Amino acid sequence: MEANRILLKLSGEALAGEKHHGFDEKTVLNVAEQVKSVVDTGKQVAIVIGGGNFWRGRTSENMDRVKADQIGMLATVMNCIYAADMFRTVGLKTRIMTPFICANVTELFNKDVAVEALENSEVVFFAGGIGHPYFSTDMATVLMAIEICADVVLSGKAIDGVYDSDPKTNPNAKKYDTMQMKDIVDQKLGVIDLASAVLAMENHMPMMLFGLNEENSIVKAMTGQFNGTLILA
Repeated sequence: MEANRILLKLSGEALAGEKHHGFDEKTVLNVAEQVKSVVDTGKQVAIVIGGGNFWRGRTSENMDRVKADQIGMLATVMNCIYAADMFRTVGLKTRIMTPFICANVTELFNKDVAVEALENSEVVFFAGGIGHPYFSTDMATVLMAIEICADVVLSGKAIDGVYDSDPKTNPNAKKYDTMQMKDIVDQKLGVIDLASAVLAMENHMPMMLFGLNEENSIVKAMTGQFNGTLILA
Protein backbone atom coordinates (compact mmCIF):
# COMPACT_ATOMS: atom_id res chain seq x y z
CA MET A 1 0.00 0.00 0.00
CA GLU A 2 1.09 3.60 -0.63
CA ALA A 3 2.49 5.22 2.51
CA ASN A 4 4.56 8.34 2.97
CA ARG A 5 4.58 8.65 6.76
CA ILE A 6 5.24 5.39 8.61
CA LEU A 7 5.13 4.40 12.25
CA LEU A 8 7.50 1.45 12.68
CA LYS A 9 6.99 -0.72 15.77
CA LEU A 10 9.91 -2.89 16.84
CA SER A 11 9.84 -5.35 19.70
CA GLY A 12 12.54 -4.97 22.32
CA GLU A 13 13.52 -8.56 21.67
CA ALA A 14 14.28 -7.59 18.07
CA LEU A 15 17.12 -5.40 19.31
CA ALA A 16 18.60 -8.30 21.26
CA GLY A 17 19.01 -10.58 18.26
CA GLU A 18 20.02 -14.11 19.14
CA LYS A 19 21.20 -13.01 22.59
CA HIS A 20 17.55 -12.52 23.65
CA HIS A 21 18.59 -9.85 26.16
CA GLY A 22 20.12 -6.39 25.95
CA PHE A 23 21.38 -5.12 22.59
CA ASP A 24 22.87 -6.80 19.55
CA GLU A 25 24.73 -4.16 17.57
CA LYS A 26 24.68 -6.06 14.28
CA THR A 27 20.91 -6.48 14.46
CA VAL A 28 20.26 -2.82 15.29
CA LEU A 29 22.63 -1.59 12.58
CA ASN A 30 20.83 -3.75 10.05
CA VAL A 31 17.53 -2.14 11.02
CA ALA A 32 19.16 1.31 10.88
CA GLU A 33 20.49 0.71 7.37
CA GLN A 34 17.07 -0.44 6.18
CA VAL A 35 15.38 2.59 7.70
CA LYS A 36 17.95 4.86 6.06
CA SER A 37 17.22 3.37 2.65
CA VAL A 38 13.52 4.06 3.26
CA VAL A 39 14.14 7.64 4.45
CA ASP A 40 16.42 8.24 1.45
CA THR A 41 13.41 7.64 -0.84
CA GLY A 42 11.63 10.58 0.81
CA LYS A 43 9.45 8.62 3.21
CA GLN A 44 9.04 9.73 6.83
CA VAL A 45 9.68 7.23 9.64
CA ALA A 46 8.78 7.36 13.32
CA ILE A 47 9.60 4.46 15.64
CA VAL A 48 8.24 2.87 18.80
CA ILE A 49 10.31 0.18 20.52
CA GLY A 50 9.14 -2.24 23.20
CA GLY A 51 11.14 -2.99 26.32
CA GLY A 52 10.98 -6.77 26.46
CA ASN A 53 14.73 -7.23 26.04
CA PHE A 54 15.12 -5.75 29.52
CA TRP A 55 11.82 -6.06 31.34
CA ARG A 56 8.57 -7.96 30.94
CA GLY A 57 5.90 -7.34 33.56
CA ARG A 58 6.22 -7.97 37.25
CA THR A 59 9.08 -10.08 38.54
CA SER A 60 6.80 -11.42 41.29
CA GLU A 61 3.21 -11.13 42.49
CA ASN A 62 4.50 -9.04 45.38
CA MET A 63 5.49 -6.23 43.03
CA ASP A 64 3.13 -3.35 42.41
CA ARG A 65 1.84 -3.35 38.81
CA VAL A 66 2.24 0.41 38.49
CA LYS A 67 5.92 0.26 39.49
CA ALA A 68 6.53 -2.68 37.18
CA ASP A 69 5.00 -0.80 34.25
CA GLN A 70 7.08 2.28 35.07
CA ILE A 71 10.23 0.16 34.86
CA GLY A 72 9.00 -1.08 31.48
CA MET A 73 8.55 2.50 30.29
CA LEU A 74 12.14 3.31 31.26
CA ALA A 75 13.31 0.17 29.44
CA THR A 76 11.81 1.58 26.23
CA VAL A 77 13.67 4.85 26.82
CA MET A 78 16.97 2.96 27.11
CA ASN A 79 16.20 1.10 23.90
CA CYS A 80 15.44 4.29 22.01
CA ILE A 81 18.60 6.02 23.26
CA TYR A 82 20.69 3.10 22.01
CA ALA A 83 18.86 2.69 18.71
CA ALA A 84 18.89 6.43 18.00
CA ASP A 85 22.64 6.52 18.48
CA MET A 86 23.15 3.52 16.19
CA PHE A 87 20.94 5.20 13.59
CA ARG A 88 23.18 8.26 13.69
CA THR A 89 26.20 6.11 12.78
CA VAL A 90 24.61 5.33 9.40
CA GLY A 91 23.93 9.00 8.70
CA LEU A 92 20.40 9.49 10.01
CA LYS A 93 19.27 12.44 12.08
CA THR A 94 17.25 11.34 15.09
CA ARG A 95 15.42 12.66 18.10
CA ILE A 96 13.72 10.98 21.06
CA MET A 97 10.41 12.12 22.52
CA THR A 98 8.76 10.94 25.73
CA PRO A 99 5.40 11.70 27.39
CA PHE A 100 7.28 12.64 30.58
CA ILE A 101 10.35 14.75 31.34
CA CYS A 102 13.70 12.93 31.27
CA ALA A 103 15.93 15.92 32.04
CA ASN A 104 18.20 16.52 29.01
CA VAL A 105 18.07 12.90 27.81
CA THR A 106 14.87 13.20 25.74
CA GLU A 107 12.41 15.94 24.85
CA LEU A 108 8.76 16.16 25.82
CA PHE A 109 6.40 14.97 23.08
CA ASN A 110 4.90 17.71 20.96
CA LYS A 111 2.96 16.79 17.84
CA ASP A 112 3.93 19.88 15.85
CA VAL A 113 7.63 19.46 16.64
CA ALA A 114 7.47 15.74 15.82
CA VAL A 115 5.79 16.31 12.46
CA GLU A 116 8.23 19.09 11.55
CA ALA A 117 11.15 16.79 12.38
CA LEU A 118 9.68 14.03 10.20
CA GLU A 119 9.22 16.47 7.34
CA ASN A 120 12.91 17.35 7.70
CA SER A 121 13.89 13.69 7.26
CA GLU A 122 14.61 13.07 10.95
CA VAL A 123 13.70 9.71 12.45
CA VAL A 124 11.60 10.36 15.55
CA PHE A 125 11.62 7.80 18.37
CA PHE A 126 8.61 7.75 20.69
CA ALA A 127 9.81 6.27 23.99
CA GLY A 128 8.14 5.77 27.37
CA GLY A 129 4.86 4.32 26.13
CA ILE A 130 1.96 6.69 26.76
CA GLY A 131 3.40 7.61 30.16
CA HIS A 132 0.84 5.68 32.20
CA PRO A 133 0.70 2.11 33.55
CA TYR A 134 -1.70 -0.55 32.29
CA PHE A 135 -1.07 0.41 28.66
CA SER A 136 1.31 -1.51 26.40
CA THR A 137 3.63 -0.22 23.71
CA ASP A 138 0.98 -1.47 21.26
CA MET A 139 -1.21 1.34 22.57
CA ALA A 140 1.64 3.84 22.27
CA THR A 141 2.22 2.68 18.69
CA VAL A 142 -1.38 3.14 17.58
CA LEU A 143 -1.85 6.37 19.53
CA MET A 144 1.31 7.98 18.17
CA ALA A 145 0.47 6.86 14.63
CA ILE A 146 -2.93 8.53 14.92
CA GLU A 147 -1.53 11.71 16.48
CA ILE A 148 1.13 12.27 13.80
CA CYS A 149 -1.31 11.27 11.03
CA ALA A 150 0.76 8.29 9.87
CA ASP A 151 -0.45 6.41 6.82
CA VAL A 152 0.27 2.97 8.24
CA VAL A 153 1.80 1.10 11.16
CA LEU A 154 4.58 -1.32 10.26
CA SER A 155 5.00 -3.95 12.95
CA GLY A 156 8.13 -6.10 12.85
CA LYS A 157 7.58 -9.33 14.75
CA ALA A 158 9.36 -12.60 15.37
CA ILE A 159 6.56 -14.22 13.34
CA ASP A 160 5.87 -13.31 9.71
CA GLY A 161 2.16 -12.49 9.94
CA VAL A 162 -1.18 -13.40 11.46
CA TYR A 163 -2.15 -17.07 11.56
CA ASP A 164 -5.40 -18.82 12.43
CA SER A 165 -3.48 -20.81 15.06
CA ASP A 166 0.02 -20.93 16.49
CA PRO A 167 2.38 -22.03 13.68
CA LYS A 168 4.91 -23.16 16.28
CA THR A 169 2.55 -25.88 17.47
CA ASN A 170 0.42 -26.38 14.36
CA PRO A 171 2.36 -27.04 11.13
CA ASN A 172 -0.90 -26.63 9.18
CA ALA A 173 -1.61 -23.15 10.53
CA LYS A 174 -2.91 -20.81 7.82
CA LYS A 175 -1.45 -17.34 7.38
CA TYR A 176 -3.75 -14.50 6.44
CA ASP A 177 -2.56 -12.22 3.63
CA THR A 178 -5.24 -9.61 4.38
CA MET A 179 -7.78 -9.25 7.16
CA GLN A 180 -9.85 -6.64 8.95
CA MET A 181 -8.96 -5.10 12.30
CA LYS A 182 -12.49 -6.07 13.34
CA ASP A 183 -11.44 -9.72 13.00
CA ILE A 184 -8.57 -9.11 15.43
CA VAL A 185 -11.04 -7.62 17.89
CA ASP A 186 -13.87 -10.14 17.43
CA GLN A 187 -11.62 -13.20 17.51
CA LYS A 188 -9.26 -11.78 20.14
CA LEU A 189 -6.32 -13.04 18.11
CA GLY A 190 -3.75 -11.40 20.39
CA VAL A 191 -1.68 -9.91 17.56
CA ILE A 192 -1.88 -6.62 19.41
CA ASP A 193 -3.71 -6.00 22.67
CA LEU A 194 -7.47 -5.57 22.41
CA ALA A 195 -7.65 -1.91 23.46
CA SER A 196 -5.04 -0.96 20.84
CA ALA A 197 -6.88 -2.90 18.12
CA VAL A 198 -10.13 -1.12 18.96
CA LEU A 199 -8.39 2.27 18.84
CA ALA A 200 -6.87 1.44 15.45
CA MET A 201 -10.22 0.23 14.13
CA GLU A 202 -12.11 3.32 15.32
CA ASN A 203 -9.50 5.64 13.77
CA HIS A 204 -9.01 3.69 10.53
CA MET A 205 -5.31 3.04 11.09
CA PRO A 206 -4.09 0.12 8.95
CA MET A 207 -1.28 -2.15 10.08
CA MET A 208 1.24 -4.32 8.27
CA LEU A 209 2.67 -7.23 10.27
CA PHE A 210 5.81 -8.91 8.99
CA GLY A 211 8.76 -11.01 10.11
CA LEU A 212 11.51 -8.60 11.12
CA ASN A 213 14.20 -11.28 10.88
CA GLU A 214 13.64 -11.80 7.16
CA GLU A 215 16.28 -10.21 4.95
CA ASN A 216 15.49 -6.56 4.15
CA SER A 217 12.02 -7.04 5.62
CA ILE A 218 11.43 -3.34 6.35
CA VAL A 219 12.46 -2.27 2.85
CA LYS A 220 10.39 -5.02 1.26
CA ALA A 221 7.33 -3.99 3.25
CA MET A 222 7.54 -0.52 1.73
CA THR A 223 8.45 -1.47 -1.84
CA GLY A 224 5.63 -3.78 -2.85
CA GLN A 225 7.35 -7.02 -1.81
CA PHE A 226 5.39 -7.35 1.42
CA ASN A 227 4.54 -10.94 2.30
CA GLY A 228 3.20 -10.53 5.83
CA THR A 229 -0.38 -9.72 6.84
CA LEU A 230 -2.10 -6.45 5.94
CA ILE A 231 -4.72 -5.54 8.54
CA LEU A 232 -7.23 -3.05 7.20
CA ALA A 233 -9.06 -0.81 9.64
